[in-house]
Amino acid sequence: MQHDAASDAVDTFEKVRGRLTGLAYRMTGLRADAEDVVQDAWLRWQRTDRSKVEEPEAFLSTVVTRLCLDRLRRRRREQAAYDGPWLPEPMLGAAGGAISEPPEETFASDISFALMLALERLSPLERAAFLLHDVFDIGFGEIAASLGRSEAACRQLASRARDNIRKARPRFSVDEQEHEAVASAFLNAARQNDVEGLSRLLAEGAVLHSDGGGQKIAARNLIRGALRVARFFAGVARKFGRPPVWQCRVQLGGLPGELSLEADGTRQATAVEVVDGRVQAVYVIRNPDKLARLWAEAGGPDEVPGPTAAP
Repeated sequence: MQHDAASDAVDTFEKVRGRLTGLAYRMTGLRADAEDVVQDAWLRWQRTDRSKVEEPEAFLSTVVTRLCLDRLRRRRREQAAYDGPWLPEPMLGAAGGAISEPPEETFASDISFALMLALERLSPLERAAFLLHDVFDIGFGEIAASLGRSEAACRQLASRARDNIRKARPRFSVDEQEHEAVASAFLNAARQNDVEGLSRLLAEGAVLHSDGGGQKIAARNLIRGALRVARFFAGVARKFGRPPVWQCRVQLGGLPGELSLEADGTRQATAVEVVDGRVQAVYVIRNPDKLARLWAEAGGPDEVPGPTAAP
């Protein structure tokens, strides 16, 4: 009987592990944090009197939500001292990756940079209410129990979050081939000292987000405007003109992008967002803590190769 109970606990948890991981990743923006939260939830599930749990998925979603809220509150304090812009840890592949299997709704399979950044601007409670209701289809009664708020308050939290996300993340009709072509042209041009050429590819209101986490050189503030972004990349090409020793075109958070090992040994992930045929946003991640998993999945080299001996 004890073995059967333990086996049932594993089976029940494994059925919802993907959804719990998807919730935790969207809440925290970091894959390592998401996996740690889900592992903590599993340990709590083992210690729980499961005979008293009527809805295991709702119970586990509540546990994961509360653990994520604790991490988010701690991180908000830490981010006050973060060196430069903070970006979520990128996911390799399309926006709807295998990290979750939520209902097919507007935001259900979306783990794009645009959505993750929009979520980052919400309060922890707004973020939780929105994700639980709009993405994971959990009723406001259960959400109220999870967050320790009334149903009416949770409805307001979700509504406020939904409005803010729609404003920050407008929907555009995107031609994938055009998106890829423009992004590829930009990634190639970004290695050249060509302000005019870069400017032609950038939207007037283009924004560069660059996250080095204080460990690698990166822009300390957002860079806004086509000319400023073009000058930044041209300046980098002029100053650090050596080509990367390894490059790999990939999809990052649903956007075309590139992984590269720079000549100085720095790992870099670059994702490009295109709207109406122009580059609207560029996301550059150089913080090594956010690239280790991605690097392993993409099969990137561990270090800069040494000089090759002459034949």
